[in-house]
Amino acid sequence: MFRFFESLVDPYTPYVQTDRPPTQLWPFLKAWSKPFRGVFWLAGAISVLVAGVEIALIYYMGRVIDLLSSSSPQAIWTDHGMELIGVALFILLLRPALQALDVLVLNNAILPNYGTLFRWRAHRQVLRQSVGWFENDFAGRIANRIMQTPPAAGEAAFQVFDALSFALAYLVGAAILLSQADPRLAVPLLIWFALYLWLVRWTIARVGPASQAASDARSEVTGRVVDSYTNIHAVKLFAHHDRELDYAKESIERARQTFGHEMRIFTVMDIALVVLNGLLIVGVVGWAVTLWGQGIASVGVVAAATALTLRLNAMTGWIMWAISSFFRNLGVIKEGMETIAQPITLVDVPGAKPLDFRAGEIVLRDVSHHYGQEAGGLDHITLTLKPGEKVGLIGRSGAGKSTLVKLILRFYDPDGGIIEIDGQDIGQVTQDSLRAQIGMVQQDSALLHRSVRDNILYGLPDATEDEVIAAAKRAEAHEFILGLRDPQGRSGYDAHVGERGVKLSGGQRQRISLARVILKDAPILVLDEATSALDSEVEAAILETLYGVMEGKTVIAIAHRLSTIAHMDRILVLDEGRVVEDGPHEALLAGGGIYAGFWARQSGGFIGTTTEAAE
Repeated sequence: MFRFFESLVDPYTPYVQTDRPPTQLWPFLKAWSKPFRGVFWLAGAISVLVAGVEIALIYYMGRVIDLLSSSSPQAIWTDHGMELIGVALFILLLRPALQALDVLVLNNAILPNYGTLFRWRAHRQVLRQSVGWFENDFAGRIANRIMQTPPAAGEAAFQVFDALSFALAYLVGAAILLSQADPRLAVPLLIWFALYLWLVRWTIARVGPASQAASDARSEVTGRVVDSYTNIHAVKLFAHHDRELDYAKESIERARQTFGHEMRIFTVMDIALVVLNGLLIVGVVGWAVTLWGQGIASVGVVAAATALTLRLNAMTGWIMWAISSFFRNLGVIKEGMETIAQPITLVDVPGAKPLDFRAGEIVLRDVSHHYGQEAGGLDHITLTLKPGEKVGLIGRSGAGKSTLVKLILRFYDPDGGIIEIDGQDIGQVTQDSLRAQIGMVQQDSALLHRSVRDNILYGLPDATEDEVIAAAKRAEAHEFILGLRDPQGRSGYDAHVGERGVKLSGGQRQRISLARVILKDAPILVLDEATSALDSEVEAAILETLYGVMEGKTVIAIAHRLSTIAHMDRILVLDEGRVVEDGPHEALLAGGGIYAGFWARQSGGFIGTTTEAAE
């Protein structure tokens, strides 16, 4: 039974992804809720039926009181025995079945699946964003919005069908029931309802923005706290414990103030609600007693009116809280949409085809990119890397080395110009097919918080265990991997490396990253300070491996240690976003330019750190 309802909606059902999701709340919710339309209609209908049954029971209790006050026990049983048995069976059998259907639809069909759909689609949407998009925000804040939006969506849907539709049907039924007894009994109820709607409107107008502000403040707290934890080594190294506390306290205090403002609204709402409910009880029950005193209403009518009023009195707080919770959750969803509904700006063009890799020639034609600024990045670069050519790349800090690599990987689109691989504009091919042909080892070799094996397999998920071990051996990583053991007792290739690989040394992380790229065996290889974290002995062994890996590949190597790129076919010197020197090591030394100055100044094979020769 549970599985039937849990499988009514598939939260992973295929859907058409869009690069520009709706940015308005209701169109966004409507688009993402399409798989639930049928279940929502069913839940609404059942909720109305449940409310109708509750009203009918109160009505019937009034009828029973009238029967008891006007007939003898024997007459009641003789005249109404079958009726009473039928009602009893309905209460014992059909009413629980209807209630069971109601909770099964809400608790098992909607709640687990609706939040899952939101979480799955939100994560899928955000993962499509570019590297630059992630670089412009806190990872903690992004994750917090992804995590808090789905439960808010689930709670909002739950409140609609568990409280709002039930309450609306209940109020309409109560008004009809009182009107049938005496139309005048509905007057105080309608007056109360008008005042109640005014209070609801007042609350909604304030709780939505207040909730969104509080949610945004909580996300900022998460972002700042996660930022401190992620950079805990720097925090400890510079003894900035107190500084980080002050930094977090600023956002925590803002979160406290915004939440306090939100709670003030609820306090006013609760007090006003108590006053309104007092008016409801005195108005309806007092009027019913007055009508009874005039002989117009029966005792059963007074009892039914009293029961309805007390039931409404008990419900109004729940309804108001449900309404405010509904709009508070909408505020959380709206805040989450600031991340989830952002347009995907770096996309495959319509009809993009996979890159047809042939030889590995890379051509940049008048390429510029300045990250939306007037300076920095690359400035009108025209360059050709021949198939299989090994090119070293050096330059001062901000010269454009990393920008050039990121553009080739299409982490960004150039502001102007074209980049081609084997004659194909990389902006016209699919991003996945482009990056599948490029292997890259970065200076900051962050790893996934998974096993060593999983991290190496990231390069080629279908590789065999023997291929994984072979790649690790070539990267001089196999021996230390065998000695790894994590706190959960997993060892060797099963050991987990911690967030971003923090449980390993820099050299160990670098070697696992190398193993991953070796396993990928892509025809274009990018090395960004690939041996910077290694000691001299290990570096010598790794370099021998890298020279072998480079065979037959087009290689771009960024290095501070000039000795590691001196053997390259060409060395490009970038300065202020332009190629200012281009040639082999010997020719550049003979030219007496920037490269020759770097070579003369370096100590131990590194580019100097003076202003003139700083990387």
